[in-house]
Amino acid sequence: MSTVRQLHLTTEEYLALERTAEYKSEYLAGDIFAMADASERHASIVANLMYILVGQLKERPCKAYANDLRLKVNPAGLYTYPDILVVCGTPHFADEQHDTLLNPVVLIEVLSESTEAYDRGKKFDHYRTLPSVSDYLLVSQDQHKIEHFVRQPDNRWLFAAYTTLDDVVEIASIACALLLRDVYDETELAGELLAAEDTSSAVERRAQDTPAP
Repeated sequence: MSTVRQLHLTTEEYLALERTAEYKSEYLAGDIFAMADASERHASIVANLMYILVGQLKERPCKAYANDLRLKVNPAGLYTYPDILVVCGTPHFADEQHDTLLNPVVLIEVLSESTEAYDRGKKFDHYRTLPSVSDYLLVSQDQHKIEHFVRQPDNRWLFAAYTTLDDVVEIASIACALLLRDVYDETELAGELLAAEDTSSAVERRAQDTPAP
C-alpha cells in the first residue's frame, strides 16, 4: 500500500472509481490506497513467473493471472491486486463485471522495499481468511530467495525458504515447480547491483590512490 488518496468510500464507490481510474488502488474499510509503481526487476520476475506457470498449466483446469485482476478478500473486505494469482476450476467473481476474483488457490507477491512489511504481515493475515488459498509465495528481488507458505489440514501454515538457483519450489496444489534459476533468469538483483557498484567504486579509489609513473 501507499498513501491514502480518499477516505470513507463505500465498496460501490470504490469500484466505480477504480474501473475508470488510470492507475490501480487497493481498498480497505472505506479507505483507498494508491499502489506504488513496479521496478524493472519486479516486472522481470513477474514475467518469468508467468512464463513458467502458464507453460506448466497449459491444458489443465487452472489459470494464472498477473497484476491486473482484482481480488476481493472476505471477510476482511480488502480489494487488492496480487502480483500473480492462480485459480483452478470455475472462477468465482464478485459481480457481473467479472473483474474481481473471489477464489484464488495460489497467491504470489514479489517483495519490494515499500511493501515487504505489509506483504509479510497484514496482507498475509487477510489472505489467510480466504478458504480457497492453499499457497502463498514471497519472492525477493534483492536476493535469490522464495519463501513458500502452505496451508495444512489443521489450518496452520508450513513454511519453507529456497535460496539457491538450483532450488525448486514445488507447488503441489497446482502441480507446478519453480526452478529459481528460471524465476531469476536475466534479472539483475538489487544486491548484485550494489555489489557491482561497490566493486567499481573500490577500483576507482585504487586507481586514484595509485601514484602516476
